[in-house]
Amino acid sequence: MRGEPNAGLLAGARFLGPAITEPRYTLLHLGPYPGMREGGTGSIVGELYEVDDELLASLDDFEGHPELYRRARIRLRDGEQAEGYLLASDDTHDGIVSGDWRRRRVW
Repeated sequence: MRGEPNAGLLAGARFLGPAITEPRYTLLHLGPYPGMREGGTGSIVGELYEVDDELLASLDDFEGHPELYRRARIRLRDGEQAEGYLLASDDTHDGIVSGDWRRRRVW
């Protein structure tokens, strides 16, 4: 997300705007970064970017796709879908109550 430590990875990508998922995900606190998991009743706050194939491959590498995170279709609150990264493991982590990494408070 803009203003976050890894935002530079999206340099050159076109920012499309903010996005919120359907209420069917959980945002997890993994220490210095978040992870999203399918399942749950929360909506996750994020951002949409248009990326080319080269940047997508770079992001896959950074996110550890498909071992750490797996790229998947994410359902958005407005009925659209976008590709995003879901945590690949079922390890237990603290949930972020607000669903917003910038307003993180764990439960």
